[in-house]
This record gives sequence, structure tokens and C-alpha cells, in this order.
Amino acid sequence: MKHSKQRDIIMQAVLDNPIHPTADQVYRILRQDYPSLSLGTVYRNLNLLASLGTLRKITVGGEADRFDGNISEHLHMQCVECGEISDLFTKSLAGLDRKVARETGEKILSHTIIFNGRCKRCLDAQNAATDASAVNSPDASAFGHEV
Repeated sequence: MKHSKQRDIIMQAVLDNPIHPTADQVYRILRQDYPSLSLGTVYRNLNLLASLGTLRKITVGGEADRFDGNISEHLHMQCVECGEISDLFTKSLAGLDRKVARETGEKILSHTIIFNGRCKRCLDAQNAATDASAVNSPDASAFGHEV
């Protein structure tokens, strides 16, 4: 494969932005510094880099593909509140491909698991809101109830 400066800057944009950006986000990040760069070039190069294993494509149903510069073995979680995709590093599912292959007799090449939940930032915001409402609510003891 021929070396490409555009491919290098696209790859670097994914590495520098661990938010698991979409092709559109990568394009928006780069277009000010590289006005001749087209969205089509970004899409083609991201997909090429993913097919080469240089970065990972994350497909989330009904949404634009995301790209991850971290190709080490790890999982992902998508926050149901903000939509952010975060990396999960856990040994809980280590060796999953081998285990499934052994149990089923199939040859497993890879897997994609995306957990759905609430990220730490949204949980912290929810807890702060809960704490604030508790402070602002009338004290139950004011109504003659034990707390």
C-alpha cells in the first residue's frame, strides 16, 4: 500500500480523539487545517485502516460507524443518556473467542460486544441532581415523622 499523508492525518485524528469519532467528526476535526480534504476521502481511509487492522470500526445499530485507535483487546459501552462510547478494560471476558469456539466447534475470528448503560459522567450528574433535590426538599421530621 502506498504511503499517504492524508491517511496519516486521518489516523492521527482518531488517535488524538479517543471519543470513538464518526467519519463526520473526523472530517470536522480536520477540515480547518486541511480544507482540500473531502468527506469521501475520510470515509475511504477510515474504512481502509479498519480493514487493515490499524484501527477498529465500531458498528452500533442505527448509528454512524465509530472508529477506535486502540486496537488492544477491550470492550465498549454506550451510554444510554449521552450516547458516548467508552472503553471498558476488564478480564471478565478474556479468552471469550476461544471459549465459544471450544463449546461450539466453530472458528471464531472476532466478536463485537457493546454494553449499554450509564457512563460515569452521567451517573455523577444524576447523583448530583439527586443530592441537590434532597437538600431542597422539606425535611420529613418537620411533619412529625422520624427520619
